[in-house]
Amino acid sequence: MKIGVIDGQGGGIGKHITEKLRKNLSENAEIIALGTNSLATAAMLKAGANEGATGENAIVFMAGQMDVIVGSVAIIAANAMLGELTPKMAQAVSESSAQKILLPINRIGIEIVGVPNEPLPHQIDGLITLLRKFGKDE
Repeated sequence: MKIGVIDGQGGGIGKHITEKLRKNLSENAEIIALGTNSLATAAMLKAGANEGATGENAIVFMAGQMDVIVGSVAIIAANAMLGELTPKMAQAVSESSAQKILLPINRIGIEIVGVPNEPLPHQIDGLITLLRKFGKDE
């Protein structure tokens, strides 16, 4: 099972996601760090990702190769992350056939009705629970 973790800027959210995935999923889960910049990719690799790739072309190409894509809701919003997430990246993630499990972090002006505002660690725990529910812990 290939799980793509997408993040940008300093890679803090992707780092936390990767650490929790590595600790809670089986060793067969292949975690691919997909950073909008090298700092984000490096943070996710250090947190335990199997492989990493950086930049627009890498994210556009790899989005179609993943079974599951995880990250904040910003990864489907053009020009998010202070412009790091390009329209091509957002389109590739949105159009990917991969199951997308997104954290509702409201830093991009998108508010999701009915979703409680919880701390990041709780949101990541929920992500892992949902990932297991979809049977992606292989």
